[in-house]
Amino acid sequence: MRDSARENAWMGERPTEAIKGRGTARDLPNRFASAHTEAEDDGWFVEGEPAAPPRTSVVEERARSIISSNQSPDIPFDVSINPYRGCEHGCVYCYARPSHAYLDLSPGLDFETKLTAKTNAVEVLRATLAKPSYRVSPINLGANTDPYQPIEKRYRITRGLLETLLETRHPCTIITKNAMIERDLDLLVPMAQQNLVQCFLSITTLDNRLAAKMEPRASAPHRRLAAVRALHEAGVPVSVMIAPIIPAITDPEIEALLEAARGAGARDASYVLMRLPHELKELFRDWLALHYPERAAHVMSLVQQMRGGSDNDARFGSRMRGEGVFAELISSRFRKARTRLGFSGGRAELDISQFTPPPKARKPSPQSDLFA
Repeated sequence: MRDSARENAWMGERPTEAIKGRGTARDLPNRFASAHTEAEDDGWFVEGEPAAPPRTSVVEERARSIISSNQSPDIPFDVSINPYRGCEHGCVYCYARPSHAYLDLSPGLDFETKLTAKTNAVEVLRATLAKPSYRVSPINLGANTDPYQPIEKRYRITRGLLETLLETRHPCTIITKNAMIERDLDLLVPMAQQNLVQCFLSITTLDNRLAAKMEPRASAPHRRLAAVRALHEAGVPVSVMIAPIIPAITDPEIEALLEAARGAGARDASYVLMRLPHELKELFRDWLALHYPERAAHVMSLVQQMRGGSDNDARFGSRMRGEGVFAELISSRFRKARTRLGFSGGRAELDISQFTPPPKARKPSPQSDLFA
């Protein structure tokens, strides 16, 4: 028999088995697709030979702009930078998956295997910060996709951005699921000493087996907690986000997660309920059917109870916290545990007054070579 998981992924069909190291086993067509492909056996498959696992590929992009703005009342920052499109962490619940549709790619396997690196991000950032019209506001790294996903080891775009932000004394916040953030302590420590940075580690579970199924290429839970401790001991303000909370999958761990985060030195903690926009609804149902078939109906029933009877509720004010009895129970449990454990750091008020624009890059002149 051929490898049915990968073949079904090519066809966009509901998978019958998981692909090791990937969050989803399906290349679900995106919502804008005008045509759909269907796999056909052309005779090249060998009976009994498994299909090759899906590999990660990276397209290098020359971005025209790098800072994105938002006006959402649910998000505590106005501007952000995403060095990469797509995310190799492969978190099945990632609300950013549907954004791959704008590239005419699948929010499924494509999102975690077909990535884009904005290789000129530092150059564009420096040009933006040098503009006389630029107005300072803390920049968030990691609003959509993780700035420390595995390909950062190769491209080091996030590190380059931090070097520029430190040089110009520009404040920023960072959200990540990867312990790779420890690599940049040499930049984060001086930024923290000048009140220019606050870091957030997203931790969803303490169960390694669950994490391997749900967020297969993110750092293991214990490594993320170790990163929290390393940041705290180095004097870098660090908080933990339990994001997302999934009913009947991760919500039983709320109190244990908060205790572990506090023990590692997190100054504060927050949470977000799982959101299922656009194609993510179907991808998450596939994941439940593969990994938790016996409780899939119960999980989705609780999701719908918190989302006004639907799989998703995009309204500002309720999309992060939900509504109804179960959402109120989660809120109450989180609030009581947070108070009991003594979290009190809150979100840091970063200093915008120290900003110093970088020198404006001079455009090369064709005459300059005459006087070299």
